[in-house]
Amino acid sequence: MQAESPITVACIQMEPKIGEKKANVAHSLDKIAEAAGKGARLIVLPELCNSGYVFASRHEAFTLAEPVPNGPTSEVWLEAARRHGAVIVAGICERAGDALYNSAAIVGPDGFIGTYRKVHLWGAENLFFEPGDLGVPVWKTEFGRMAVAICYDGWFPETYRLAALQGADIVCVPTNWVPIPGQAEGREAMANILAMAAAHSNSIYIACADRVGTERGQPFEGQSLIVGHTGWPVAGPASRDKEEILTADVALGEARRARNWNAFNQVLRDRRSDLYDEMLGTGIKRGWY
Repeated sequence: MQAESPITVACIQMEPKIGEKKANVAHSLDKIAEAAGKGARLIVLPELCNSGYVFASRHEAFTLAEPVPNGPTSEVWLEAARRHGAVIVAGICERAGDALYNSAAIVGPDGFIGTYRKVHLWGAENLFFEPGDLGVPVWKTEFGRMAVAICYDGWFPETYRLAALQGADIVCVPTNWVPIPGQAEGREAMANILAMAAAHSNSIYIACADRVGTERGQPFEGQSLIVGHTGWPVAGPASRDKEEILTADVALGEARRARNWNAFNQVLRDRRSDLYDEMLGTGIKRGWY
């Protein structure tokens, strides 16, 4: 069998500025061009990288939001994808009628691929956004099957399991990680550990692009990373406080092939769905947490 040609995946760690949408988008285009110059064919940017994250009010969030895919930011990212021949996954403040979503726009050289809306809202996001209503779709691309999750979605094993069960090779994660209570000084982000565990237990690649800086008093963790299907990082973690571009050459098809761990075990096949629901949902009695 002919070996699969690897592609270069890039995670852009950058510092958006709250409310400075025009400058943020311009900065993202510079970073996309830099990543493409390193050969990247799949480029991931942080959560809400066009608007900033810490909104003072729903009105502020609404004024910074725009439609996807027909808004100006999606259109310039789409043009960048065409120009560089890359798929771009980027966090965006989405407006759909009167509803706001913490979303990711997925665009490629041949056009708009899809939208992901964050399913699990964190903290004050609940004041501004609706919970995502599009599920966990998997998109087929020329280099493999991909899904998306955003930040707090990664705390739910179901997110990655749904992606893997639908045949995803890689999950792209635009994120804005914050420090976790009890985190020791100098200890890696809890999100890094969760991403490594999810990659291992589902045999998928996970590419996490975090932001850096402090916004309206809220510090962010940085530490972007790209995790291989074995659960070990293949790039990063990045620093806690500097803008960086991580790249890794990966053969995405390996994620599915490597799910056969040995002659007896396959990580998805070995699930005991005779004892529990496919996604541990309706079979659990309420209150038995």
